[in-house]
Amino acid sequence: MTELDMAELAFNGFVGQWTEGTTDGRRAPLLRRPSELGLAYEDVTFPSMDGVPLEGWFIPADSDRLITHNHFSPGNRYGYPGHLPGWDRFGGFEVNFLPSYKALHDAGYNVLAYDLRNHGMSGYGNGGICTIGLTEYRDVIGALRYAAARPDTKNMKKALLSVCLGANSTAVAWAKHPEEFAEIQALVMLQPLEGRSIGEQFSKALGFKGGYDRLDQAVLERTGFRLAEQSPAKYASAITVPTLVAQEHDDVMTTPEAVQAVHDAIPVEDKQMHWIHGSTRRFDGYNYFSEHPEVAVDWFDSHVR
Repeated sequence: MTELDMAELAFNGFVGQWTEGTTDGRRAPLLRRPSELGLAYEDVTFPSMDGVPLEGWFIPADSDRLITHNHFSPGNRYGYPGHLPGWDRFGGFEVNFLPSYKALHDAGYNVLAYDLRNHGMSGYGNGGICTIGLTEYRDVIGALRYAAARPDTKNMKKALLSVCLGANSTAVAWAKHPEEFAEIQALVMLQPLEGRSIGEQFSKALGFKGGYDRLDQAVLERTGFRLAEQSPAKYASAITVPTLVAQEHDDVMTTPEAVQAVHDAIPVEDKQMHWIHGSTRRFDGYNYFSEHPEVAVDWFDSHVR
C-alpha cells in the first residue's frame, strides 16, 4: 500500500468517525460495567427531547448531589476499547471512565451516565449521523429532564461532566434551551471539540493539498453541516454556571488557542482553564479524570452545595 493509499484510508476512516460516531462503521461496545469496581448500579432508559430512546446507568450514592456524564465520540458511557484489535487507531489503549465514576461516587456524588444517540446502546436518530452536538444536544436535555422527574433525583443538587461531543452538545443545548439548565450548579467540560481546528490539524497531518476543504465538503455531503458550524465557542456564551475547561495542551488534533477560545467565550467570572500535560494523544485526555479525579471532584465540591 502506497503512502497515498494509506492517507486515503485514514481520510475515509476519519470522515466516517466524524459523521457517524463509529469506527469502521461499528459502534464501540460497552466493554465494562460499574460492578467491576464494586459499584451498585441500575440500568436505565429514558427518551431524548425528540423521543430517541437513550440507555444509561444510574450509580447511587448516599447523598443529595448528582453528576450527569456526557461522553465523547466514538466512545460511549463506558469509554472506548482502543486496546482491542480493530479499535486501536487512536493510540492502542483503552479509555475507561469507570474509575472516574467510582471517585465521584466515593466523594459523595450520584452518577448518571448514558449513551448519546447513535452511540453505545442508545437509539438511532437523524439518519445515523453524528452532528457534533447540533442534534445530540437533545439527548443532554433528555437526561436533564429524566433527572428532574425521577423521584430520588428530582430534588438533588445537580452538575454536569461533559466530554468532547458531550461538551459540544451541552453548550448547544444551553444556547437553545437555557431554561432546562435552571437546576445546574456547575459544569466541567473536557476537551470540547472545535470542528474547524480539528479539521485543519487532521488535513495538515495527512499532507493533502486543500485537505481541509475536502474534509469540509465530505462532512457537508454526509451530514448537511459544515465543520465551522460544529464549534462550541459560539454556543458557550450561553453558559451561566462556574465552569472548568480541561484540555490536553499538546493534543495534535487541535490547538490550545481553539480550546482557550471556548473557555474565553463563557461569560462567567468563576471559570478555569486547566491544561493537561504529558501527551500529544487526544484520547489520553479522556482518561484524565480517571487518573486525576481530584481535579473534577474539587471543582464540584467547591460549587455544588
